[in-house]
Amino acid sequence: MKSLGIDVGGSGIKGAVVDLHTGKLAGERHRIPTPQPATPQAVASTVQALVRRFDWSGPVGCGFPAAIQHGLVRTTSNIDRSWLDIDVVELFERETGCRTWVVNDADAAGMAEMTFGAGRRFERGIVMMVTVGTGLGTAIFNDGVLLPNTELGHLEIDGCRAESRASDAARKREKLKWKEWAKRFDRYLQVLEDLFWPDLVIVGGGASKKSEKFFPYLNVRAEVVPAELRNEAGIVGAALAARRLL
Repeated sequence: MKSLGIDVGGSGIKGAVVDLHTGKLAGERHRIPTPQPATPQAVASTVQALVRRFDWSGPVGCGFPAAIQHGLVRTTSNIDRSWLDIDVVELFERETGCRTWVVNDADAAGMAEMTFGAGRRFERGIVMMVTVGTGLGTAIFNDGVLLPNTELGHLEIDGCRAESRASDAARKREKLKWKEWAKRFDRYLQVLEDLFWPDLVIVGGGASKKSEKFFPYLNVRAEVVPAELRNEAGIVGAALAARRLL
């Protein structure tokens, strides 16, 4: 059983066919630069190009950088403002001709990690996925069940939106050393912990590849581990989301 997973990001839109039994890519991954500006029609045309690239006619799952409620885009913090209240499912299905399921991108990454990665052994308790990249994406699972669209990178902490200070983009923008940045990220995790009391925190996104540089400076009570699927998590999770269309 397979589906096509697509991960819409700020700099690239990536896709691959995924074996839903194993979580492995069933072939090569392909990436197309995200169009600028990333308007609805421009992104939909890029998604269509990926579908054609794989000569695909089956179900498509898509991870998208926004809260998705009943197929509608409800937030535009990390995408073009013209997306607000667009029916992204209807748009992608019209462009591609494929049945499509769209989920928040951090939720997609979390589903992949819970099924095939670092969270697969946690059937009970609270697991939080935090993706660290341009922003801070979050996904929360209670006994393996997802609470969608948490968007906790937008929490206000110490008078600032969390992702404006604790994202990987902030680290690069301010040219912070890993230890300096780790203090900010640790503060963010401590706030999440005080609110949700997770048993496990999975750190994904680009920063997770450098976990040895900042994990030693984290002081939260929960176990903190790097994501195992790395750059493939968003694609795999998107493909998993489309499983309900089979």
